[in-house]
Amino acid sequence: MPVSCDATPRILIADDQPDLLDALRLLLKGAGIEYDAVTSPEAAIAALRSRAFDLVLMDLNYTGDTTSGREGIDLLSRVQDYDRLLPVIVMTGWGSVDLAVEAMRRGVRDFVQKPWDNSQLLATLRSEIAAGRARRREDAAERRELSEALRIQQRLLPQQVPQVDGWEVAVSWQPASGVGGDCFDAIRFGDTRLALTIADVVGKGIPAALLMSNLQAAVRAFASEAVDPQALCQQVNRILCGNIAEGRFISFFYCVLDADASVLHYTNAGHYLPILVRAGGTTERLGIGGPVLGVIPDAEYEQAQVALGPGDRLVLFTDGLTEARNAADEEFGEQRLLEAAVDHRACSAPSLQARLAAAVAAFTAGRLQDDATLMVLAADQG
Repeated sequence: MPVSCDATPRILIADDQPDLLDALRLLLKGAGIEYDAVTSPEAAIAALRSRAFDLVLMDLNYTGDTTSGREGIDLLSRVQDYDRLLPVIVMTGWGSVDLAVEAMRRGVRDFVQKPWDNSQLLATLRSEIAAGRARRREDAAERRELSEALRIQQRLLPQQVPQVDGWEVAVSWQPASGVGGDCFDAIRFGDTRLALTIADVVGKGIPAALLMSNLQAAVRAFASEAVDPQALCQQVNRILCGNIAEGRFISFFYCVLDADASVLHYTNAGHYLPILVRAGGTTERLGIGGPVLGVIPDAEYEQAQVALGPGDRLVLFTDGLTEARNAADEEFGEQRLLEAAVDHRACSAPSLQARLAAAVAAFTAGRLQDDATLMVLAADQG
């Protein structure tokens, strides 16, 4: 919850000892620090939901004759879940220093021993209030940057996926952290040829997004009706190898659909093998190609072609789908994706894409840990 840098500091005090609260009220009133005081963990959470605070000053025990600090540790976790940037300082007696140290390991900014020194306590409060406000400013700036980066990245991706007669393409793209390293593209060459790409840059966030934009620019610079998939991969790989940081690489799949001949020409540069689902329910995996991009400057790539028939479906995906995990830490996996693609192979491209995405979402309860892109190419039933 943001706090204005010009506002009078306001802290939340959580303690159930009346004499301690009276002493803190006198101290803070004279120091120009506003405060709200509560006497229970539940009241503390309710106060946080009702207004903004610069800091929480809290005890670790709230029940009479209790010294375990468990109530305070639980409250700390709830405060952090509600507002990860809110500074928390704990108050503890001489016999609870070990407990305070444990609280600091859990994210508490500092602790104050009872009885405290007034000047030292005020200095600690003011220091942590200032530091907390600085963190909020930094966080707000980062959020603005991520929002702008996401806007730019979205504009680099196709705003409308081109189609060719007799074929249908549907795509979903979901970054894990605002911006991401997944990339897709669809480039139409005349009325009957369509190039599709999907790629996954190792890593997440802005660095991966920047590399993704370089990849997309290189692909668009070299892609044409006259350039075969293997030649494009070789050219793009040479460009990236000279401009990529150590430890970075890109898995990449590029294919060109010849709609008149119902043939797909492709090269796979270390990417997860797309799933070709035949109308009758059999499947093939498209793996001919070479190594990932950006590692071996003189890498060579092979090319293959596959005939497509009425009702066939091609599913291209990134590992954000297959490596998505459920609450039991189990991966969704390629087998589940393949089975779902076979089960729903009669669907249109948009419907099949939506059903596959829904299967992953149901498995993970909607929690994706990585960038996830899904592309479906569907031939008319004929």
